[in-house]
Amino acid sequence: MKNVTLRQLRVFVAAARHMHFGKAAQELHLTPPAVSMHIRELEQQVGLPLFERHGKSVSLTLTAEYLLVYARRVLSTLKDAEDALARFRGLQSGRLTIGMVSSAKYFMPRLLAMFREEHPHIELRVVVANREQLAEQLQGSELDLAIMGRPPRELATRGEPFAAHPLGVVCAPDHPLMRGERKPASALAQFGFVIREAGSGTRSAMEEYLREWRVDPRIDQELASNETIKQMVMSGMGVSFLSLHGIGLELRNGLIGVPDIEGLPLVRSWQVVHTSSKVLSPSAEALRYFVLENGEAYLAREFGGLHPMPAEPVSASSAQAAAAERLRRAARQTPPAPPARPAKPAAPSRRAGSAGRG
Repeated sequence: MKNVTLRQLRVFVAAARHMHFGKAAQELHLTPPAVSMHIRELEQQVGLPLFERHGKSVSLTLTAEYLLVYARRVLSTLKDAEDALARFRGLQSGRLTIGMVSSAKYFMPRLLAMFREEHPHIELRVVVANREQLAEQLQGSELDLAIMGRPPRELATRGEPFAAHPLGVVCAPDHPLMRGERKPASALAQFGFVIREAGSGTRSAMEEYLREWRVDPRIDQELASNETIKQMVMSGMGVSFLSLHGIGLELRNGLIGVPDIEGLPLVRSWQVVHTSSKVLSPSAEALRYFVLENGEAYLAREFGGLHPMPAEPVSASSAQAAAAERLRRAARQTPPAPPARPAKPAAPSRRAGSAGRG
């Protein structure tokens, strides 16, 4: 394999992650034929097939599963070397890969845009996946930083809370849960739920709440898309349990309701996470510091002042207004036992210098 190139390994790892040449091409800014060519050349070097083709999708051969372990290790070592050398160059440029759970996509892109205003020469690549998938990518050193609710327990990671993260039950504005006063948790047992897939942080938080309050609701559907779940909920096809940071637009416009349920909202924390063994590059340190310093204030400003439109009947409107007030309160809460904020960078200005590890 002495003639294998790094480009071939990058294409192979991307294709193995997506199990789809077209999606790998989009990630790498290549054409699908170019991806196929690199895979074919790598298979010639290995002397064995790496993928089994099934129409547009593919699956790994046993040979590919073994090769994938070493390919990730090679690319991870190269990235560590790049980050270490970047510390000598300073914070003039860099390339970062940021992973985020799907609930974070409703606020992180704007935070990243604010960061780019201060550091225009840093290239940002975003990966949206569930908590389990992000853990795998952290383990493979495919991510510089990840934004999630809780760091993966199976990895040695450093997670730093930067803002409160409220989660709760959501339903249609005219749903029975929106009528009247505060409902006991046991009231949820009579309604069908549309929930996130196994492996997501939202699903884990929901299961934790249901166990604590000894509720066994009926599960009607399991979906991997927050947007699809919201559409199902708004159309009256069930209730769900979601991040309240993901329903700001719908709540503002009276399209979705947050009923007053015993024990809710469940307040967790948003955290910026990286593996403990990873030496962060100056650009990754700068982004980490930026999120820790600005994330809480941004979320409180963006989600702390929701004023939903009136809804019928009046009781539902009152409950919706109360839900908005609970969301405002949750947005202002401080996550439990956060560590001390990092020390400010030694450089004279955040615009020109790198952030300290804190």
